[in-house]
Amino acid sequence: MWKVQLFKLNYDEKESQAVKEVVDSGWITMGEKSKTFEENFSTLLGENAHSVAVSSATAALHMSLLALGIKAGDEVIIPALTFVADINVVRIVGATPVLADCSSYENWNMSAQTIEAQITDKTKAVIIVHFAGYPCEMDAIVKLCQDKNIALIEDCAHAPGAKYKNQSCGTFGDYGCFSFFTNKNLSVGEGGMLTTKDEELAQQARYFRSHGMTALTLDRHKGRAITYDVAQSGLNYRIDEMRSALGLIQMDKLKHANAQRKILVERYIKELDGIQGFTIPFTKLEECESVYHIFPILLDSHVDRIALIGKLKEDGIQSSIHYPAFKDFTAFKDLGLNEAPIAEEIALRELTLPLYPTMSIEEVQLVCNSLKKALGA
Repeated sequence: MWKVQLFKLNYDEKESQAVKEVVDSGWITMGEKSKTFEENFSTLLGENAHSVAVSSATAALHMSLLALGIKAGDEVIIPALTFVADINVVRIVGATPVLADCSSYENWNMSAQTIEAQITDKTKAVIIVHFAGYPCEMDAIVKLCQDKNIALIEDCAHAPGAKYKNQSCGTFGDYGCFSFFTNKNLSVGEGGMLTTKDEELAQQARYFRSHGMTALTLDRHKGRAITYDVAQSGLNYRIDEMRSALGLIQMDKLKHANAQRKILVERYIKELDGIQGFTIPFTKLEECESVYHIFPILLDSHVDRIALIGKLKEDGIQSSIHYPAFKDFTAFKDLGLNEAPIAEEIALRELTLPLYPTMSIEEVQLVCNSLKKALGA
């Protein structure tokens, strides 16, 4: 159906062989592959990071809030422009979500200024998102959270390998939360990683991941433990060996894949230069190393987005929206969420074009030609 899909897996026989080896080993739950995956991910981040592999980035976010003691009566500031996981986990722990607006129509990340505008005496944590793989301006955000004694959680679902001032995203806050969902830069289907530079917070996360148990099933299988204690109440947010094996292969490909994404985005920008009907965000960021998770554009207010999506579809071009505003979802209509005018306007006009590391320049050209035709350019 699609001439150019929104996303394609960056997979080959290496991923197939990795999963086969796990199945053939007879051990498929969290084990040695998962441990190696965590170690390699910590090496990727540097900064003395500890990594805890989990079942999803949502699990990582939930565990972060639990470990930090966020509860009913607390407020957690989240981006007004983000996936529903961020608001869902805040509500799940009983806290109140408060929206921080985007910095501008050119930079869709939240800033220290938009965060500070929402701080009250009930604010206990901030969740920031490095939207589309472009890092937030972390110096000011870190200082603000430290000055106000507010916990900082980085939602790095879009940003494995991204850096701000040569420091890896996921190492600025109390916790970093990474996603390995199918369409992410590092894809294993379902899975995530919780990162922290604090060993005590890392141990809390390990307890939350596996029922609060002090010894894993693998430890007993290997004869390293006979029984276990339960140190605290926990959940089952473990990753499995198949996904960890896929993650190891994907990590080997990550640097090259992110570099390919950059080449494709630069080609998009060149091909679309001077075309009327939209603008391209994140083109003027400084001291940021993006990983180009998606390629979003902001349509002019007079452009009919639904009609445009339909015209692209007629040409075999798949597109998407990142993200609808929270107020438009049934679950959040009665929350009384505060307004975030820039984010709400972006939510109405954003369009995401295809981007994936195996995409060809010819496919970029197909997308650009279709977009130009649809806009009458």
